[in-house]
Formats: sequence, C-alpha cells, structure tokens
Amino acid sequence: MSNIRHKTIIGRAELVRFPELGDILIPAKIDTGADVSSLWASNIQATDTGLTFTLFNKASRYYTAHVVTVPKSQYHMTRIASSFGEKELRYVVKLRIELKGRRIKASFTLSNRSSKLYPILIGRRLLKGKFLVDVEAGEPLKQQEYRRMQRLAEEMQNISQEQENER
Repeated sequence: MSNIRHKTIIGRAELVRFPELGDILIPAKIDTGADVSSLWASNIQATDTGLTFTLFNKASRYYTAHVVTVPKSQYHMTRIASSFGEKELRYVVKLRIELKGRRIKASFTLSNRSSKLYPILIGRRLLKGKFLVDVEAGEPLKQQEYRRMQRLAEEMQNISQEQENER
C-alpha cells in the first residue's frame, strides 16, 4: 500500500492553470479511467524545428491566441484508444501544470475537446503517487453538467417516442 500522507486530495473536477501560459484558472475533469491526460488544442502544426499549437480555440472562453512552441525533442506521437475502442494518433507534449497548489511537469495529448464540457482531462499518469480522488470534492461545473444531463434525457425521450411511433 502506498503512503497517503504525501498525497493531495482532489475532487472529480478541479481548477488548474499552466504557469508558463498565464494565470487563468481552467476547469479540468479528473478521470481515473484515462491513462494519459489530454488538452484541448487547435492550430497544431509540426515543423522541422518543433510543434506549435494554441490552447483551445476561438469558441472557448479560455482562448488567448497565445501560440505554444515545443522543440522537436520535447514532443512525440502516440496512439490513443478511446473507451469505445476507436484509435487515433495524437501529439504528446510536456507542460507544467498547477493542480491544488502542486506544480507538476506532465504529459498531455493534444486533441479537439471542443465538444467536451471540460477542456482538460487529467489521467492516471499525472495522478499516480501524488493525488487521491474524492468524488464529492472539487470544483465541478455542476450547472453545465446538469444542463447536459437534461439534454441527454430529452434526446432519449425523443428516441423512445420515435420508436413507439414506428410500431
């Protein structure tokens, strides 16, 4: 059993920041089912000298248009398998993140999370040995989660009604 004294308790969602990229707090989903952390990135471009991207996109309230540049030696590609079994290639970069007062250099895959409620996903590799998750704690986007749950319930009701009408 690991020593829990040196672990920080976090909730199912927390506010994080990237110190080198500004002082803005960004909501992140804590996902113990995900191996690797993921970050919403756009305008991703690989060149001979490195990788450039912007965090989020213009539709996001967290978008700053700041271009992040990662030297060629500081990123690589990986293949990610979703929980649905879909596989895709993604860039992996190391960035410094602050979570509950702890600064950590961690790996993030770059992906389009524009359809996700949380622009950042924190996976097991970042959590391991440093954090314990209390699902009743944290900074979840409760109103947005509730609205999303309501829309899903309405969609399911519409599907059920359509199936009933086809009979």
